[in-house]
Amino acid sequence: MMLCLCWILDAVLTVEPSSTIFIGETVSFKCDMKEGKHTDWEYKIIMDGREILNSNTNKGLRLKVASTVQSGKYSCSAHRKSSQNTKNSNTVSVTVKAGKPRATLTPGSTIIPVGGSVTLTCSVGSSAGWKYEWFRRDPNTDVQIRTDDQQNRVIRVSEGGIYHCRGRRGNPDYYTDKSNDVTIEKTFSNKVVVKGRPSWPQIFSGETISLTCEVQEGGETTEWEYRWRGPNQTTQWTHNNYWIFNVSESSSGDYMCKSRRRDDSYSSTEWSEAFNLSASTVPRTGNSSFPALLIVGLICGLLLILLLLLCRFIQSKGETISL
Repeated sequence: MMLCLCWILDAVLTVEPSSTIFIGETVSFKCDMKEGKHTDWEYKIIMDGREILNSNTNKGLRLKVASTVQSGKYSCSAHRKSSQNTKNSNTVSVTVKAGKPRATLTPGSTIIPVGGSVTLTCSVGSSAGWKYEWFRRDPNTDVQIRTDDQQNRVIRVSEGGIYHCRGRRGNPDYYTDKSNDVTIEKTFSNKVVVKGRPSWPQIFSGETISLTCEVQEGGETTEWEYRWRGPNQTTQWTHNNYWIFNVSESSSGDYMCKSRRRDDSYSSTEWSEAFNLSASTVPRTGNSSFPALLIVGLICGLLLILLLLLCRFIQSKGETISL
């Protein structure tokens, strides 16, 4: 009687959640014979040619990764109990990385347009198999806004706030560190207008001007904060809707304002249309030498009066003076 030993390369080894894993994760190896019941086979899991599992009927191995030395080339084989057939699987290269991964949040935009939304994308390097959880923080809450069995790598949001995300995968769940924070601002439909006092078409250096930011379309029923942008600076948010300053030549340029509700730091109006300020060092009077001439004339007149008084005083004494 002759025995035929047959090696058939049609077993399949799968690795979950990914072939790139991190210390602390649990990795699952599954050896599928694609034939008969799994109890018909005796299994082996092999790493770099070294057997790490020998089981009568267990076709899988769950392994909690503890070190980068567990990186290597993995395969499996199985021997059918009722025959001499042995199947060998494909080889899977597994890379173990030290340290906990951190998710990365990338916004499509940080400003939500009026009536619109923006996209947020969460990712974890080049490794696969992640599902994502999303969080939003505002002045009053810090809540999880999306967590389910969907991948949720890209979401759309229509509310302002501070967003972050994290990745989750495996069984039991393994979590990444939370992502960077991204601040999203929502745009109100209210319009704002800048008005100036005095309202002269030209302002001169040394004068004082007061700019006022007015919220239109129902703004009078809400408590607002205001922010200003000028040619040389952008102010912080303030409760005052005015900006008063002394004018200089460097003050020339466009001035704009925007506003937000005091109870919502992550929503604001758009910037107003520009208020153009033109500053000049030329005074408003037509003849710039007039004040100086006036002073000189007054002094000369005063000297003449004193001279006449002196002459009269001398004459009254009977003395003669030559001029």
